[in-house]
Amino acid sequence: QVQLVESGGGLARPGGSLRLSCAASGDTDSKNIMGWFRQAPGKEREFVASILKVNHFAYYADSVKGRFTIPRDNARNTLSLQMNSLTPQATAVYYCAAQLYAGEMYFPMRPDKYPYWGQGTQVTVSS
Repeated sequence: QVQLVESGGGLARPGGSLRLSCAASGDTDSKNIMGWFRQAPGKEREFVASILKVNHFAYYADSVKGRFTIPRDNARNTLSLQMNSLTPQATAVYYCAAQLYAGEMYFPMRPDKYPYWGQGTQVTVSS
């Protein structure tokens, strides 16, 4: 079991920046991948970025490459999402998620493969 708590959402202007944080507790010693997903009103939950614990290799959605980064601190069991050059299309509820895995079988971009989720934090980008 992994428990996740997000923080850091809010309002940003187009072109601005926001940083989200996620604190993890529970079974954080196992091999895992953690990620950020978002869901806008009337849309399905979509992948934003994820990062492996073992080597910090990161995956990004094409829509955020070059603007978002996903640092993690294994010692503090925290995950962040640094969002730069924000556009109104980034407006959504952002969720932190975790997936434990064995061997090399993991699914970095599929929300249905992440069993652990935070409560979500609202991000609104508007002038």
